[in-house]
Amino acid sequence: MRTQVGIIGAGPAGLLLSHLLHLRGIDSVVLEARSREQIESTIRAGVLEQGTMDLLIEAGVGARMQAEGALHHGFELAFEGKRRRIDLTGLTGHSITVYAQHEVIKDLVAARVAADGAPRFGVSNVSIHGIETDSPSIRYQHEGETHDLQCDFVIGCDGSQGVSRAAIPQALRQDFERVYPFGWFGILCEGVPSSEELIYARHERGFALVSTRSPNVQRMYFQCDPKDSVDNWSDDRIWAELHARVDSHDGRQVVDGKIFQKNIVGMRSFVSTTMQHGRLFLAGDAAHIVPPTGAKGMNLAVADVRVLTRALSAFYTENRMDLLDGYSETALKRIWRAEHFSYWMTSMMHRIEGATPFEQQLQVAELEYVTTSRAAATAMAENYVGVAVA
Repeated sequence: MRTQVGIIGAGPAGLLLSHLLHLRGIDSVVLEARSREQIESTIRAGVLEQGTMDLLIEAGVGARMQAEGALHHGFELAFEGKRRRIDLTGLTGHSITVYAQHEVIKDLVAARVAADGAPRFGVSNVSIHGIETDSPSIRYQHEGETHDLQCDFVIGCDGSQGVSRAAIPQALRQDFERVYPFGWFGILCEGVPSSEELIYARHERGFALVSTRSPNVQRMYFQCDPKDSVDNWSDDRIWAELHARVDSHDGRQVVDGKIFQKNIVGMRSFVSTTMQHGRLFLAGDAAHIVPPTGAKGMNLAVADVRVLTRALSAFYTENRMDLLDGYSETALKRIWRAEHFSYWMTSMMHRIEGATPFEQQLQVAELEYVTTSRAAATAMAENYVGVAVA
C-alpha cells in the first residue's frame, strides 16, 4: 500500500493533520493502536485557544464545538479567600472555549469517515523504516496480517509512549524534562456549575481547579500526592477538600454533586529536540508535554499541525523543502513559550513541598500583581488565549 503521508496516532494531532491534508488534496493514512470506541470515550479536558477554535471552524469541523462548547471570556484566580477575574476578551480581544478533547476527536473521526479516510484502528507491532531515504515506510499488523505502508513522509503523533520519537537516534535528540512532586486528583460529578468560568485556586493546602464539562457535568481537580490512591478519598472528604481550597470569604462556594469518576494524574514538563529526522516529523505529545495548569496540551498539538500542514502543502504544490527543513525551529518557538507559561502557572498556584513562609508569600505577591496590574494581567491573558509565533 502507498500513500503520500503516513500518520501514526489518531489523537487530535494525527486526525486534524489528516483532515487538513485532505482539504488540500494530499493523501494520508492514519494508523491507531486503539479502537474507535476507545479514543472517543477516553475523557480528557479541553480548553481551546482562539487559534485552535479558528482552525477547527476553518476546517469545517467546528460546528458542534460552537453549538455545545462553553465560550469563556475570562477566568477567575482564587487566593487568600477572594476571587479576582482575568478578563481575557477585554485584555486581548480573544476568548477560549471549554470543549473536551474526546469531543474534538469525535468530530475529526466523523470528518475522516465521511471523506473515506477513516483511520485503521487496532493496529499493532508498528515500526518505522527508511526515514533517511526518500521512501520511508511503516510496517504494522492489522487483523492478523502484516502490512507495509509506503509513503513520502512519516508523521509521529503517537504520544509520549509511541514508537516515533524512539525512531530518531538518541545521539541526535536532546530531551528536557521536569517531573513535579505532586499530582492532580480529578473528579467528574453530576450537578450545576459552581461558576460561569474556570476557577484556578491557590491555597495553603494546595491547588484546585473548578471547570464545567457540560451544564449537568462538572470537572474538578485538587493537588495531591501522585502516589496517593483514589480509594483513600471518600466523596465527603473530596468535597471538604474542595470547599476548603476554593470557597471565598464572600460566600461563593463550590457546588457539591454526585461523583461518578475519580482519577489521579502526575505532572511533568517535557520537550524533545529535534522534532524531525530525515522524512520523520513529530507532533503533539510525541515531542512535548506540559502540565495542564496552563491549558496548553491540545493547543500545542494543533499548532504543530498547522505548521506541518503549511510545510507539506508547500512541498506538494511548490516542490519546496525549506518549510519542512525548518519545522523544528518554527514549532519550538511556540512550544518553549507555552512550556514556560505552564511552568510559571504551576509554580505560582501549587503548594511547593518544603517552601518557606517567605517563598509562600512570594506566590501571593505574584497573584496580587497579576490581578491588579493591567500590564501583568494582559501578559497572562495573551499567553492563555495563545501567543502567535511566526
